[in-house]
Amino acid sequence: MTEHQHETRVAYDGIVEVYASMFADRLETQPIARNMIRTFAELVRGTGNPRVADVGCGPGHLTAMLHDLGLEAFGVDLSPAMVDHARRTQPALRFDEARMEALPVEDGTLGGVLAHYSMIHTPPEELPALLAEQVRVLAPGGLLLVSFYGTEGTEPVRFDHKVTPAYSWPADRFAELLAGAGLVTFARLLHDPASERGFLDAHLLARLP
Repeated sequence: MTEHQHETRVAYDGIVEVYASMFADRLETQPIARNMIRTFAELVRGTGNPRVADVGCGPGHLTAMLHDLGLEAFGVDLSPAMVDHARRTQPALRFDEARMEALPVEDGTLGGVLAHYSMIHTPPEELPALLAEQVRVLAPGGLLLVSFYGTEGTEPVRFDHKVTPAYSWPADRFAELLAGAGLVTFARLLHDPASERGFLDAHLLARLP
């Protein structure tokens, strides 16, 4: 485990209850993000392979949403305290403590991966390896929906996230990383600022050929 991964795990371990209460119903006020996830779920169902990993699942609220949308969803998170919370609140679902760079999943077995603002703490130089791991677990035709803070310019921007340092990305640069990992981005959406910093909410939907 790298230093930044350790720091991220400790930071999220310390705010589980507050984080869970803040984000449990967040998508109720974010119809665009909510419908991107619904679109992702519909497309995954269309592949005939409903197995989906919610990577960086936190308290498990989106894992439960994917389950309710007809997918065989399970969650993975770096924080043991987040995983414990998810298991308590969603006892019918599977949650594993694991790094996104080392998923406890067989090669080529998933119909989809959801990464909802869970890659934002990964330093830019480490992101290609993280994306390669998502590709490893996807079956041909599998889908990845990644959401992150979008920014203008040509380079990612490091900023002081409320929990632990994070990065915002130009959507084009992130799409280039997806292409480098072997994914084809076929839909992208950037919309209203996600925070007082002025970052956009960015969503990229990609497919493994």
